Amino acid sequence: MASIPGGEFSMGGDDPDAFPDDGEGPVRTVRLSPYLIDTTAVTNRQFNAFVKATGYETDAERFGWSFVFHMFIGAEQRPHVMDATVPGAQWWLAVEGATWRAPEGPGSDVDTRPQHPVVHVSWRDAAAYAAWAGKRLPTEAEWEMAARGGLHQAKYAWGDELVPKNRWRCNIWQGTFPRTNTADDGHVGPAPVKSYAPNGLGLYEVAGNVWEWCADWWSTTWHAEQRPETRTDPAGPPEGEFRVTRGGSYLCHESYCNRYRVAARTRNTPDSSTGNTGFRCAADVASG
Repeated sequence: MASIPGGEFSMGGDDPDAFPDDGEGPVRTVRLSPYLIDTTAVTNRQFNAFVKATGYETDAERFGWSFVFHMFIGAEQRPHVMDATVPGAQWWLAVEGATWRAPEGPGSDVDTRPQHPVVHVSWRDAAAYAAWAGKRLPTEAEWEMAARGGLHQAKYAWGDELVPKNRWRCNIWQGTFPRTNTADDGHVGPAPVKSYAPNGLGLYEVAGNVWEWCADWWSTTWHAEQRPETRTDPAGPPEGEFRVTRGGSYLCHESYCNRYRVAARTRNTPDSSTGNTGFRCAADVASG
């Protein structure tokens, strides 16, 4: 885990490319206590150790299905595609039997992907793993402070240029979404952790690759109010319908979802799982 000293930082953004309905702003000064955060997303190997130790069953396993990106559906999975659809996101297909163990559905496995981030995990699954590991999910503020890597209001986790010196720093979509991915960054689907250079605080893949669950309930207005609980160790609103996810994924593209910017945010229901959502953990600094 990386040790984050805490202190003040400017959270949020006013990027002209931002999505107004996401509530990225206002830019505000937030103070955090010191904390620890995983340098990488939790991997298949790590999650497997949790399942072996506890017998835990994920939400996708209980429900019997999860969402898989259409390009990853092969002949073996096609008979297992269900009728469920995502309005406005027809590229997501509900596949019976898709789980963290079988990311594309029946016939797939993670045996050769131990260092890939675990996917098809819900917020509830992520929270259960974190508790087992003696950790917790990061607050949205903790996630953003660490993801910024010590930079002040930079657009990305490494600066303001997406591809500095023609070197890719993240796993996102290149080409024409959602049909053609030229994989200029080296990957079409999830990449193994530590595939790209870390940010200034030693965190890997805080942009692209997989979305990461945060502890907070989602709101587009709660954080905009100037109150002590929104500016010092903010933990988000007390209740809600959705949980926050951060960082973007391998499916993000400037044409529709440029949420690999460090201030970007979105949400999902706590029981939802997809092939592009994972998580990393945080922990308090031990006193004394």
